[in-house]
Amino acid sequence: MQVCVLGAGIVGLTSAYYLAKKGYQVAVIDRQPGVALETSFANAGQISPGYSAPWAAPGVPLKAIKWLMQKHAPFKISAEPEMKKLIWMGQMLANCTEKAYDVNKSRMMALAEYSRDQFIEIRKEIGIQYDGGQGGTTQLFRKDAQVEASEKDIKVLQALNVPHQVLTPADILKVEPGLAPVIDQFKGGLRLLGDETGDCFMFCQELKKHCDDMGVTFKFNTSIDKLVVESGKLRAVKTDQGDLTFDKVLVCMGSYSKELLKAIDISVPIYPVKGYSLTVPITDSQFAPTSTVMDETYKVAVTRLGGRIRAAGTAELNGFNLELPKVRTETITHVVRELFNQGCDLAEAEYWTGLRPNTPDGTPIVGASGIAGLYLNTGHGTLGWTMSCGSAAVIADIMSDDKTAIDSQDLSIKRYK
Repeated sequence: MQVCVLGAGIVGLTSAYYLAKKGYQVAVIDRQPGVALETSFANAGQISPGYSAPWAAPGVPLKAIKWLMQKHAPFKISAEPEMKKLIWMGQMLANCTEKAYDVNKSRMMALAEYSRDQFIEIRKEIGIQYDGGQGGTTQLFRKDAQVEASEKDIKVLQALNVPHQVLTPADILKVEPGLAPVIDQFKGGLRLLGDETGDCFMFCQELKKHCDDMGVTFKFNTSIDKLVVESGKLRAVKTDQGDLTFDKVLVCMGSYSKELLKAIDISVPIYPVKGYSLTVPITDSQFAPTSTVMDETYKVAVTRLGGRIRAAGTAELNGFNLELPKVRTETITHVVRELFNQGCDLAEAEYWTGLRPNTPDGTPIVGASGIAGLYLNTGHGTLGWTMSCGSAAVIADIMSDDKTAIDSQDLSIKRYK
């Protein structure tokens, strides 16, 4: 059976891998000249099941207003009026309740924990190398209010049996000794022991080689223009290289999934939330992170990737704008300078921006589309790297009519019907 995966980012590539393992003849189509050249290229480097939580949470609307007034704000909204942006914001606000948060976080963490297990299996099976590490994530709290607010998340972690440690400043230094010069800025922390790190782009480059060996074919430099549907069944994928036909098609196009699906009357509430990152070489390892630290005040993650530091953050609602203005990179630069200035040379920093495909409830859309032969694996937001292997394993099971390892009902597009 011939299957086509639309999109060669981390979600599309892992989906191709798991489908090939099922015995399908798999083709991957992407407009770029290679894999992982858009949102997957320079993300935060976190594989963070323990940190998987929706942005939509009680208290976030008030926080967002305050953030908009800050110089180093984790959240930005462009001034341009845009109906899609306003609709998505309204949907997100509707999820900022205690009940919705608990439901959304629980199902996100279930998928993310399963995905982390799949990463472990892939490493065992093919020995893939990607500057990976298993040192966990350390959340850093600068304020007593942040320590108190973390108690709600700790209850969820306890309920789901997710390994974690509550940290004092002295405990933080045992895990991240590179923070010694600035440890007096922090009131406490929370360590998520099962979280991992790694270079997503490097992982994709290596996984493609294994996909090649499995018989997966790649069509790069190919624009996906339209899905052709007749009588409730997918008939073809229209590209700038001609119409292509397959038995089944899987959409893994991130933020660009929305418009492709809208043309065939499938509505997915995905909005491109822009993020920024910097990558800088380590000059003194004793003042560098050992794994990932998350500065909760600025919502910036700083991760050790081999001999480099990767920092990423900012949620900007600005459509498909991919400009890289200095004013938008100041926050991540500020955090790295504050935390690990003695461990790197920021004059050597390389900056990047990408669009995360966010749903209002934070949960990706994984499953059948409602059109025969068409499936979806999209809308992972900031957690595409974290949830990629798990989502790919789930969708491969669904497309094969096999029982999924985790409950996939809440991942379906039906939750928006």
